[in-house]
Amino acid sequence: MTQEAAVQGAIDTRELRHVFGTFATGVTVVTCRSEDGVPHGATVNAFTAVPLDPPLAQVTLTRTSRAARYLEGAPFAINILSLEQMDVALHFAGKVMTEEPEWALDGNVPVLTKNAATLECRPWNIYDGGDHIIVVGEVTAMQITRREPLLFFGGKFRQIGRLVEGAPWDHSGDAPESGWFAGASSFKPFHTL
Repeated sequence: MTQEAAVQGAIDTRELRHVFGTFATGVTVVTCRSEDGVPHGATVNAFTAVPLDPPLAQVTLTRTSRAARYLEGAPFAINILSLEQMDVALHFAGKVMTEEPEWALDGNVPVLTKNAATLECRPWNIYDGGDHIIVVGEVTAMQITRREPLLFFGGKFRQIGRLVEGAPWDHSGDAPESGWFAGASSFKPFHTL
């Protein structure tokens, strides 16, 4: 299919989902409380860091999820799931477990236990994302563990595999000293119109 034909024709949502599925992601559960204090969550793999200053994180939730209804102006947590939490991911995706997931409910926002990492956020902004909402929160607290993260690729849960050899640096690729994401001191467009 040519690029022109792809632009002119309607996008097949099933094929689009397949294309999106070729991007490996982590698995998160966004948790918050309802107005009456009951904890809620939704499994989300559309999660990303935004800037470091201020420290913002973004998640995208389908508008039909219960958790999406409670996020307007409310604190929330992004629970980055560990490999041992596949049942938790399924629970908050609608395949309810027989036992309630383990929560830490004593803080400002409900947090799941046994996460690979956790970000607690205060509301920053919510944006329209069509059939989803784009929620941005300011990180107020965080925790990281040594648990391996749960991954999602091609419609299936996965785990981290071997390292790819030949990286041109010994430190994290997104570390400022790598020069990989260094910003320019002035903006230079690729081409002029």
